[in-house]
Amino acid sequence: MSAKLWAGRFSKPTDASVEQYNASITFDNTMVYEDILGSHAHAAMLAKCGIITAAENEQLQQGLQQISKKVTEGKITFQIADEDIHMNIERMLHESIGDVAGKLHTARSRNDQVALDIHLYLRKQIVEIVELLTQLQNTLLTMAKEHRHVILPGYTHLQRAQPIYLAQHWLAYVAMLQRDSTRLQEIWLRVNQSPLGACALTGTTFTTDRHYVAEQLGFDGIYLNTLDAVSDRDFIIEFLASSAITMMHLSRLSEELILWSSQEFNFITLDDAFCTGSSIMPQKKNPDVPELARGKTGRVYGALFTLLTLLKGLPLAYNKDLQEDKEPLFDTIKTLRDTLAIYIPLLATLKVNSANMRAAVNDGYLNATVLAEYLVRCGATFRVAHEVVGKMVAHCVAKKCRLEDLSLTEMQKFYPAISEEVRQVLSIENTVAACDVKNHLSVVDTDLAQREQQVQKDEAWLAAKQGLLVAVYTKFGLAK
Repeated sequence: MSAKLWAGRFSKPTDASVEQYNASITFDNTMVYEDILGSHAHAAMLAKCGIITAAENEQLQQGLQQISKKVTEGKITFQIADEDIHMNIERMLHESIGDVAGKLHTARSRNDQVALDIHLYLRKQIVEIVELLTQLQNTLLTMAKEHRHVILPGYTHLQRAQPIYLAQHWLAYVAMLQRDSTRLQEIWLRVNQSPLGACALTGTTFTTDRHYVAEQLGFDGIYLNTLDAVSDRDFIIEFLASSAITMMHLSRLSEELILWSSQEFNFITLDDAFCTGSSIMPQKKNPDVPELARGKTGRVYGALFTLLTLLKGLPLAYNKDLQEDKEPLFDTIKTLRDTLAIYIPLLATLKVNSANMRAAVNDGYLNATVLAEYLVRCGATFRVAHEVVGKMVAHCVAKKCRLEDLSLTEMQKFYPAISEEVRQVLSIENTVAACDVKNHLSVVDTDLAQREQQVQKDEAWLAAKQGLLVAVYTKFGLAK
């Protein structure tokens, strides 16, 4: 076999610097199992269509399984000279079964082969990320149940606004993560399409069966346009955009954990196992994990913009520029998976300082809005009620007291229609409950129930896709 699979046209060997610059094996070896999986299905299709014999297909299948076994055992060495994962596998196959290995690339280009590998790899990663999102949602749902009665200040503009149940706060993040999971499930539909058979850009003169390959690999369909099949990276951009949104959600949560664990707030205490210390200040306990999650969000944003920039000027069909799509993708997958995985135990082990939360609720006039709404029920327009309560708050600030500390006589100086009923209105529990016609805890419980039902649907989707992937990989003797 020639040193290069494409060397026939060239009169000089590749310069060493070009060889190094051109190679992608240092990172696309991540898709080694997917490359082998695609080759299994392609060889089976070639035999089905009579392009190779059944005996040749059997040799190819056994040779690929041997390579897969060596990969699992860590007994292979990838070579820069072979450029990429495809040519490394073909070299190993030739070393294992001889010249019949050269038939594997019939009716196939590295253009559609690499596209196939990315589709196979990314759909597997989507399933694993949805699983992590589901686990994180379940963690937050457990926290919401545990903190169902805990009241804390809700904030706008990072200023104390109105009291809320801590369960509502955790459930807000469950809602965000459920949207993230739904987005990934929708993206799966476009990832789970087979590009194989498009070859370089126009298909092949051999009579092949693209649908058979797609069926063998568990795809939902094939690309109808062959140029689109080899040049499409929209599905990667969609995944990166979805990942950026998820990291944004985690970054927002990180910011709150950082603030809440500070001595100024002291709303939560992060477990020692998820914090680090200072090299010079012995008393420090730093929230490094949330800070890193907040920081790593930027690199995921960068990956998205890298792909958008990479693709903006590319003509059809395949261009070598597309080799640069993998490192940002792989880095994003690792960053997102690592962040989700560490947040599950981090949240499960944090301690809620409910007494400090409650103390903060009692300071800051968080019941001012319900007082204004009470005045509306007493006959005032909302604008008048807003102004009256604003003046009452200013009076309390000057007096250094709470609204509920004012006597009825003092309150009536601001609005005569105020009655003793106002005492009940101003209580913190009633302030929280008054935010809905029903007792607000029932609203929290309804939210909890609906979120749990959606998570169960996500788990059902997850089980189905995991079953599909296991079936596909085990069919060809590969570990998922």
